[in-house]
Amino acid sequence: MGFAAFDNTYDWSKLATYRRVAAATPNGQIDLSVGSPVDPVPQSVQRALTAAANERNAFGYPKTIGTDDLRSAIAHWMRVCRGVDMDAIGAGVVPTVGSKEAVALMASLLGFGPGDVIIQPKVSYPTYEIGTQIAGATVRKVDDVADTDSWRDIPGVKAIWINSPSNPTGAVLSADQLAGIVAAAREIGAMVLSDECYAMMDWRTATAHEDSNEARGANSFSLSSTPSALSPAVCAGSADGILMLYSLSKQSNMAGYRTAFIAGDAAVIARMSTYRKQLGLIIPGPVQAAMAAGLRDVESVHTQWKRYHYRLDSLVTALRDYGYDAHMPQGGLYVWVKAINGDCWQDMAALAELGIVPSPGEFYGAADSLRFSSTADDETIELACSALRRAGRR
Repeated sequence: MGFAAFDNTYDWSKLATYRRVAAATPNGQIDLSVGSPVDPVPQSVQRALTAAANERNAFGYPKTIGTDDLRSAIAHWMRVCRGVDMDAIGAGVVPTVGSKEAVALMASLLGFGPGDVIIQPKVSYPTYEIGTQIAGATVRKVDDVADTDSWRDIPGVKAIWINSPSNPTGAVLSADQLAGIVAAAREIGAMVLSDECYAMMDWRTATAHEDSNEARGANSFSLSSTPSALSPAVCAGSADGILMLYSLSKQSNMAGYRTAFIAGDAAVIARMSTYRKQLGLIIPGPVQAAMAAGLRDVESVHTQWKRYHYRLDSLVTALRDYGYDAHMPQGGLYVWVKAINGDCWQDMAALAELGIVPSPGEFYGAADSLRFSSTADDETIELACSALRRAGRR
């Protein structure tokens, strides 16, 4: 069968009216909706892309599974930044054309279809649901995937989506919670699909006045990261039944490069790679070189971490001044708040009058909330904060 139909509320055209209202304000539209990076791509990445522009991997067909150099860079990054020795746990890896493609096609490439059930958080990234629907499988949403009793006895469960840090809430699952999910999934023969794209944007050890994740030197990586489903303590020393996704869009501002990867169960990765090869789901050769450079560039990730920490901290303070019960997220790039009016669309209308356009919580499964993105430049963040502070004092 071909792709099945999907039905989802994730429709950015719904913001058109709010964008028009915001654009007519003195400051124009202050866009805090889409989480698209705005900061420079690291120089190391740009140099690698240029150098590879006419190499064999550019004028010839690139490997679906990635060059030896890219695979080495991924393995090193996993070991140094996530504490995961992929060889030791029997993990394979395949690069993907961005993480959204990997998420959207995951259920299909795993062979799931009618009669199969895929668990996901009730409040989550909409593409999990869309990908399940496209495969013809059944979506089951639960309040908390770490509450394994809420899904382990559901007939037909084939996979469980995890997202930590969460988009949109920023919540982080502990290693113990992840271990519980992995153990329960293995008991019923289900896959664990762990989206860890925001892993390096971990704010739990940071304060407004202390960058506790400051680099010790050019070759060190002292940034903390959130727990991984492939960590030895979580997976009990085996990647069996686990697939982890990561993207360079957030840590290295490479959203337009479409650079991500899936790591985990080697046998499953091998089967998926065969399909990916036939479908032409291959990262372009020069981009593979750029991706390897991004994974190795420690200092640029520290720089980006500090940018996002500053912006999030500023947004949280201004949103509180306006009247929201806002808090620094545990991880990720977004401030998630309950709507003051109880309905995200009423708040969207009020904020548009200030020039501000966040994301409605309805897109993520919570119509009583809003998501404010820190993926805007410092000037835009300051405009938003000033508008919120002025309105809050009225």
